[in-house]
Amino acid sequence: MGHAARPAISSITSTTTAAAVRRRLPALAAAAGMVAVLGVAPAGAATQDGAARAAGATPHKTPVAVGYGGAVSSVDADASAAGIDVLRHGGNAVDAAVATAAALGVTEPYSAGVGGGGYFVYYDAKHHKVHTLDGRETAPHSADEDLFLGKDGTPLPFADAVTSGLSVGTPGTPATWNDALGAWGTRSLGQVLKPAERLARDGFEVDATFRQQTADNQDRFKDFPATAKLFLPGGELPAVGSTFRNPDLARTYALLAKKGVGAVYKGELGRDIVDTVRKPPVDPKARRVVRAGDLTTEDLRTYKTKRQAPTRTSYRGLDVYGMAPSSSGGTSVAEALNILERTDLSKLSERDYLHRYIEASRIAFADRGRWVGDPAAEDVPTKGLTSQRFADSRACLIKDDAVLTSPVPPGDPNRPSAPGSCDTRGHAAPTTYEGENTTHLTVADKWGNVVAYTLTIEQTGGSGITVPGRGFLLNNELTDFSFAPADPAVHDPNLPGPGKRPRSSMSPTIVLDGHKPVLALGSPGGATIITTVLQTLLNHLDRGMPLVDAIAAPRASQRNAARTELEPGLWNGPERAELEALGHSFKQNPEIGAATGVQRLSGGRWLAAAETERRGGGSAMVVSPKR
Repeated sequence: MGHAARPAISSITSTTTAAAVRRRLPALAAAAGMVAVLGVAPAGAATQDGAARAAGATPHKTPVAVGYGGAVSSVDADASAAGIDVLRHGGNAVDAAVATAAALGVTEPYSAGVGGGGYFVYYDAKHHKVHTLDGRETAPHSADEDLFLGKDGTPLPFADAVTSGLSVGTPGTPATWNDALGAWGTRSLGQVLKPAERLARDGFEVDATFRQQTADNQDRFKDFPATAKLFLPGGELPAVGSTFRNPDLARTYALLAKKGVGAVYKGELGRDIVDTVRKPPVDPKARRVVRAGDLTTEDLRTYKTKRQAPTRTSYRGLDVYGMAPSSSGGTSVAEALNILERTDLSKLSERDYLHRYIEASRIAFADRGRWVGDPAAEDVPTKGLTSQRFADSRACLIKDDAVLTSPVPPGDPNRPSAPGSCDTRGHAAPTTYEGENTTHLTVADKWGNVVAYTLTIEQTGGSGITVPGRGFLLNNELTDFSFAPADPAVHDPNLPGPGKRPRSSMSPTIVLDGHKPVLALGSPGGATIITTVLQTLLNHLDRGMPLVDAIAAPRASQRNAARTELEPGLWNGPERAELEALGHSFKQNPEIGAATGVQRLSGGRWLAAAETERRGGGSAMVVSPKR
């Protein structure tokens, strides 16, 4: 990017910027269409892959596709093809999203599946309304604040907590699929599970990412016989190019198709989950000490997803909808956008743009840490955190010629400072750790309905514990709780508790212009999800990048820490030295997030966009390149 002259911040109005963004949207959409036409990713190839999958062939990955009839974008070509197949046969975006998610449970088993949870955001085109489902895992009803403390009162080593029954929360993914289909879908659970069941039975081609993720988990996978049998057949890593089959998971999907999710929450599948958590099946020769969990059939029986209002904020005249707590994604993205609302980022140099983005992220994470937790157990000021008034009381902390020192104290969204005075009344506390693996999918259909759905089992490989004979890994989601307060002087809203949902950073996001969808977006990456979604939105809406370029651009992630993480593209670029001269401090992260999105174009067309390189590249598909 060029280094444009920086205008005086005080002279820029949000009204002017909003008008500029609105004028630019058609041009961005046209440019996005031209990217596909010019051959960056041939739309025809992407649509043919759905038919290829149906015929048993492995689809190709392309990062962008443009066409009609609907669009699907995910990290995996087989999964995207499953969603396209549902759209092609008359299903809507909700049906296709569940089909895609189930397929990801086959091909991305270390990121998502029956044993996990997630957040589902849906735009209903007929009624012009955004709905959400909180399908986050919950702690057992026996859990308390000491869940991850040893007998001496100190926190357990994180690695020990992860690989244990202690870390497993009540799975929410099956209930999310069932409830989304029941509320907004047009197909039964059994119908939309068919592509994934077939994929699990017939197999998929192992790629370098799958093999590497297996290798990264080899030491702990080998300690659980069911996990080793499935993912380390014969004691060996799966070879790139080989076919990986999971007949146990195919039977699990067939059971869900026949008996419904009651098999999980009231039936035999649930009893197997509980038995596995309470008595983790460890190899007798293993030296690993694996703690048992306290999940019960009653915890499963009483699990419910939560229908709740989305977060909403206005940015550049557009409406940005996200996931309300227990996720911190919607509030944090909204707060950062509101902090940046009064700055025309389109006219700043790359250094000054990154500086403001980094500082807005730093502040939003300070407020996230103090205020966001499970609203069923905590008084979470969602309305205040997403208000422009509160953002204005925090934005004044950002200086053009200086860098904030982390940890930044939180503000008080219940009593924001008066206009013109900065809110620095809170007590600073460090940001607690959160794992960095998840998966995300985005779907649109020919009627204009849109889904952004992020789902997870938390750590890469979850708890490492496979339910014997069932073909899926259990989550380690409870390690998203704070093991202990980061600072005893500051209230931590994210401590464990009975039936409590751990705070998440998942940020499925839908942007509307009036009642018309503009784009949907999301990413994996733990706490870096928030910054990935935020930076991609800014790249597209403010910096004028086509969506696929906004996703591909190198990322920075600041989470109220002493150092900001940079991907190699920024680490090796001129921006790092320029920002360091301002006072920023950095550390390198080889890969931050792996976003997918869909965008509405003119004339009934949709654009699907995914990563070009991260995690081996993503898979964007449309139903048809032509009407």
